Amino acid sequence: MPLSEHEQRMLEQIESALYAEDPKFAHAVRSTNPQVHYKRRIVKAALGFVVGVCALMAGLVMNAGTVTVAISVAGFLLMVACCVWALTSWKRMTGIGAEPAAGPAPGGRPARSGFMERMEDRWRRRTEGE
Repeated sequence: MPLSEHEQRMLEQIESALYAEDPKFAHAVRSTNPQVHYKRRIVKAALGFVVGVCALMAGLVMNAGTVTVAISVAGFLLMVACCVWALTSWKRMTGIGAEPAAGPAPGGRPARSGFMERMEDRWRRRTEGE
């Protein structure tokens, strides 16, 4: 939805006041791309994943008893956490999953998709048809 003329003028006034008050901050905010932040997080997660693989392998190679198991488990958990971190950053960076949820279906029921909805529709057609 586009801004009205009044809202556009107010936004321009706020922007000019920000430039007048702190031009360095305003330039930094304007030039920053939010995707850069998410790319940085993905790189950090990849490095953490590599550290997790190294810890997992170190735990498997060492022969110190329960300490090696703990190191291996910690490495594996670090790998899983870094994968989740990278995937959430990737989703936010690309906008996947940002679509608004569908409204209620006809009849006031909440909208569902997939297998259960198809099965309910088939059941409804059978009971209404006979």
